Amino acid sequence: MSGARTAAGPGELGRHLGVFDAVVIGLGSMIGAGVFAALAPAAAAAGSGLLIGLALAGVVAYCNATSSARLAARYPQSGGTYVYGRERLGEFWGHLAGWAFVIGKTASCAAMALTVGSYAWPGQAHAVAVAAVVALTAVNYVGVQKAARLTRAIVAVVLAVLAAVVTACLTGGDADTGRWAVGADAGLHGVLQAAGLLFFAFAGYARIATLGEEVRDPRRTIPRAIPLALGITLVVYAAVALAVLAVLGPDRLAHAGAPLADAVRAAGAPGLVPVVRAGAAVAALGSLLALILGVSRTTLAMARDRHLPHPLAAVHPRFGVPHRAELAVGTVVAVIAAVGDVRGAIGFSSFGVLAYYAVANASAWTLTPAEGRPPRLVPIVGTAGCLLLAFALPASAVLSGAAVLALGAAGYGLRRATARH
Repeated sequence: MSGARTAAGPGELGRHLGVFDAVVIGLGSMIGAGVFAALAPAAAAAGSGLLIGLALAGVVAYCNATSSARLAARYPQSGGTYVYGRERLGEFWGHLAGWAFVIGKTASCAAMALTVGSYAWPGQAHAVAVAAVVALTAVNYVGVQKAARLTRAIVAVVLAVLAAVVTACLTGGDADTGRWAVGADAGLHGVLQAAGLLFFAFAGYARIATLGEEVRDPRRTIPRAIPLALGITLVVYAAVALAVLAVLGPDRLAHAGAPLADAVRAAGAPGLVPVVRAGAAVAALGSLLALILGVSRTTLAMARDRHLPHPLAAVHPRFGVPHRAELAVGTVVAVIAAVGDVRGAIGFSSFGVLAYYAVANASAWTLTPAEGRPPRLVPIVGTAGCLLLAFALPASAVLSGAAVLALGAAGYGLRRATARH
């Protein structure tokens, strides 16, 4: 029954989340990251082709979401594509997907923590970022239900702020729909790079799949929650991008330090600026909360299979959460947030997550019709799109991301060689 909670056995996670909570966790991951962190660098890459980049990122995200939903219904366990790659393609591909996810999303966590700091207290951004990581790791430690409730409140606040931004921009005297036009500056490589950077914002539906062991009736809940969360996010992103472009245009947007705050100021509503800054901090907190939740669950799954240290597989006997994995993830993120950089983290994270979803689409290709295989075109477009967007990212992100993936592959080979001897 979808409405009943399922008791957990020893070392297992309890199934407490329904469709609504799963959708909210996905929204909390996506909306905060994209609107407040990725629009400006994407505009710098694509120019007037920003909306094309957004649409392209949405198409790739749809393919990934569809493949992930079908796989999550088949394998309702913590770990997401780590589990799917292992079961459908072999242990190495599962390991590589899990490694790409943990590394890429750890960078995302740091980026969101730094976004909280830069909006809440710009002069002490790193200190605020570390404090946010510590606080939200503590929230996750005491149970996924409490995290879902907090995420629900955060999403409500952020959607209200974004609605105010869209209204102020589109009804302001400076709004001009002519700024939506695509000009000669919209080159193919720039549009692809923008799509890759914006994909950073769409990847939140992975949180739903990685929570597969904590969702009630996962075969029904996950395939419903993932497209719902993605569809709502697409509508919100399109509305905000159109509103901000109408006021700032692509050039001013590309150089904006705080695009939404700059847009409402330009639209003649300076009183909204403090509200937007507060909304940005709250949105980034929502993303950070859900990101830590997802990374810790993939860490749990990999530790169970000894691809990461096995003690990280422990589940707290009272709170029913992977407490050691959460503490380990929180510690690493806090260290990165203390010394890291937001824009560099976005590109690095996008490369890792696109690699992760390339494995998800390849895994979905192997499903049979009886196992719920998606239309053949979906995993084909998804795999090709992930690889294309990954290698269109800035060179620094491609080189560092490829090096980290190679390190993960080498670690797998070393572990296998050690086990044989």
